[in-house]
Amino acid sequence: MEQFTVKSIGTVRGDDHGTRIELEKEFIPALKNLEGFGYINVLWWFHQSDNPASRSKLTEKSPYKASPDILGTFATRSPERPNPIALTCAYITYLDFEKGIIGLAFIDAEDGTPVIDIKPYTPSLDRVENPIVPDWCAGWPKNVETSGDFDWSGVFNFPI
Repeated sequence: MEQFTVKSIGTVRGDDHGTRIELEKEFIPALKNLEGFGYINVLWWFHQSDNPASRSKLTEKSPYKASPDILGTFATRSPERPNPIALTCAYITYLDFEKGIIGLAFIDAEDGTPVIDIKPYTPSLDRVENPIVPDWCAGWPKNVETSGDFDWSGVFNFPI
């Protein structure tokens, strides 16, 4: 099996100053011309699930009330997967080019999470106008903007 080297480009930070990505100094020039984009796709590392047991898990007891009892890893957003890579589309609240900081409205990563890449969200490549999903998740919000107001407590088998 071929091996790859993945390097962290920054870290997710969340505290009293808000949620943000703090880039490593060497990657600050990569922010050039990011202004004007309202959203970014953030690829980040599920660092707390980077162990042999989590990387070998291929099925998951479903966390969703209406889904099948067992889901394949690739049918979930579980952190336990062969390569613990996560993807979040995040709204940019501000950019600080001098400090290499991207302010975010929200990201489902914890403080200290390594960021492995950032790509601008562009509707021509990232948006699917009429997505096809299984019946068990067809009632979920249709976009990021309405997800924050959605009552997710009726979706999951655990408290939110």
